[in-house]
Amino acid sequence: MSVTPRAIHLSVEVPGTVREVWSAVATGPGISSWYVPHRVEERAGGAATASFGAGPEMQVDGRVAVWDPPHRIVFDDGQGVEGLAFEWLVEEGRGDSCVVRLANTGFGDGGPWDDQYEALREGWKLFLLNLRLHLEHFRGREAVPALPTGMWSGGPQEAWDHFRHALGVPSITVGDRLDLDGGDGARLVGTVVDVAERRLALLLDEPAPGTAFVTAEEHGPGCGLSVWAYLYGEDRTVLAAGFNAAWQRWLDGQAPFSA
Repeated sequence: MSVTPRAIHLSVEVPGTVREVWSAVATGPGISSWYVPHRVEERAGGAATASFGAGPEMQVDGRVAVWDPPHRIVFDDGQGVEGLAFEWLVEEGRGDSCVVRLANTGFGDGGPWDDQYEALREGWKLFLLNLRLHLEHFRGREAVPALPTGMWSGGPQEAWDHFRHALGVPSITVGDRLDLDGGDGARLVGTVVDVAERRLALLLDEPAPGTAFVTAEEHGPGCGLSVWAYLYGEDRTVLAAGFNAAWQRWLDGQAPFSA
C-alpha cells in the first residue's frame, strides 16, 4: 500500500489585486516585508536566498523552480536535489481580494521530520497572518525586518510566562494597547491584533509603523523566544537595526533563562 507524502496546505484571503499580491509573495522586497529577508531572481531557474540571521550558516539558498506570474511560483533546493519545496498560488477572490495558497512538500519520515513538520505548520500560520497584515495596512510599501531571537533554557511556556512577567503584561486580548519596554531602547508600542498560545501579533506605532509578533517555540532542549518586527517609513533601515540590537541585548540578558 502506498503512503501519501505529508504536506502542509494552508491558505489566507488578503486584500489587493492579483499583481499586488503576487509582488508580495514572489519578489525579494515583497517577501522580506512579512517573512525573512529574501533575494529572488525573478525567472524560472533563478536563485533564491532566505536569510534567517547574520551568519553564513543562516543563509538558505534555493531555486525558483517554477515562475508563472502572476499566479504560481515554486521554490525548492535545486534541480535534482531532495528537500522541501514551497508552492505559492495567487487566486483572484471576491472584490478587491485574493486567496493565497501554500503547499509545503518534501517531508521525510521519522522523529526529526515530525518535529520540523509541526514547527513549520505553526510558523506558516503566523507568517500568513503577517502577510495579511502587510497587505491590509501597508500595501505597496516595503518593510525592513528586525528578527531578534533569544535561545532560552527551559520550556516555551516557562519562557512565555517569564516574558510577560518581566515586561508587566498580566493578560492579553485582541484590541489591547501594549507598551512593551525592556529598557535600553528595547521598546515596542502597538495594538494587539491576534493572540494564540504563547504568541501575540501587533500593529505597531513605535518605533515606527509596522507589524510585530512575539512567540515562544520549542528549539532543541530549550526554546526560542522571538520578538520580530517589520518596520516601514523613510528611516526603517536605521530603526530596524536599532530595534534588533536593543531587543537582542534584552533577550540575551534574561538570566537564568538565556541559554
